[in-house]
Amino acid sequence: MSKILTLFGTRPEVIKLAPVIRRFEELPEAFETINVSSSQHTDLLRPFTRTFGVRIDHDLEVMREDQSPDEVCARVLTSLKPILEDVRPDMIVLQGDTTTALAGALSGFTHHIPVAHVEAGLRSGNPLSPFPEEMNRRLISQVATYHFAATEHNRTTLLSEGIPDESIFVTGNPVVDALLGILEGPRKSSALDAVFDNTQGLRRVVLTTHRRESLGRVMRENLAVLRRFVESEDDLALIFPVHPNPSVAASAHSVLSDHPRIHLIDPLDYHDFIHLLSAAWLIVSDSGGVQEEAPTLGKPVLVIRENTERPEAVEAGVARLVGGNPDTLADMLEEIRQNDSWIERVKSTENPFGRGDSGARIVAVIANLLGVHNVNDAPAPGAQNEEDDSP
Repeated sequence: MSKILTLFGTRPEVIKLAPVIRRFEELPEAFETINVSSSQHTDLLRPFTRTFGVRIDHDLEVMREDQSPDEVCARVLTSLKPILEDVRPDMIVLQGDTTTALAGALSGFTHHIPVAHVEAGLRSGNPLSPFPEEMNRRLISQVATYHFAATEHNRTTLLSEGIPDESIFVTGNPVVDALLGILEGPRKSSALDAVFDNTQGLRRVVLTTHRRESLGRVMRENLAVLRRFVESEDDLALIFPVHPNPSVAASAHSVLSDHPRIHLIDPLDYHDFIHLLSAAWLIVSDSGGVQEEAPTLGKPVLVIRENTERPEAVEAGVARLVGGNPDTLADMLEEIRQNDSWIERVKSTENPFGRGDSGARIVAVIANLLGVHNVNDAPAPGAQNEEDDSP
């Protein structure tokens, strides 16, 4: 039996690792799973572990008020060390670009434990944007042992940085697995039902914004543009699940309050959030995850960022990159208001991020790497499977 230690600390990590963890746990004769939470997020994290049924075996409890990335990294490194020495896992599996993931990769390297990096190869092209995530993922790629790329584009990026082809596997992104599972179930929140009732018959614009580079003046100006957009048509409504960051909440309430068709709501659990996105006419977001979720839902998204590490969504025609200029956002919204043919085209766009079996494919690769037999066939290293054209 192989011991697999998974490490996560934020809600995106739980969402994307949950299908992988679930597949490991479907094979108890082959794998023992040890799930470690750093609690880099606390209030945001726990509802998602409950939603996806992810068991936490060790909680590092690193969360502190107003903590910096270097403090998080130091605490994770220090707290993870005795667990690794006690458990002695055969592999560490981590995801994405958080400070928790970076610390986990460094710990694996220093303890000579193979590290599997899920969602490898994302790059924005600017080391400082998003900060610190862009540099985190670049550094993780340098110390990880195996790289699970969502797309062929991600694989090409890794190869250009000198990552060996035989250590890269194109498997799609497990966020698609998680999302498809959510869509099969009902929404649960009475608060969301109330929002749907209040916006019945209206074109719903769903907004998410919280990234560091969006805070302050840029966020306030973007929110003002969106308010004017809603005011321009009587059949438009804006729904904004407000991130708990005090800076986000302050901007949201100062700019968007007191409008009958603008709804500022508390953060939603993942079930409800996906059902909200599925009911959107248009999505406006600075979230990387939303750029992956929108293609599965057939929803258009305006990306209010200077760059994106997910160009596949733009190339597929699902996303349009706004940049950091609120005037550009206003122009794009006006274009959509006058002609919504883009919104209609997106409904039939093929998802560039996978088909919903990434968790099983990742586990099959790891089984092969660890010499575990009788697990579903794994994709070969390098390019995607020859028998299909999906990631």
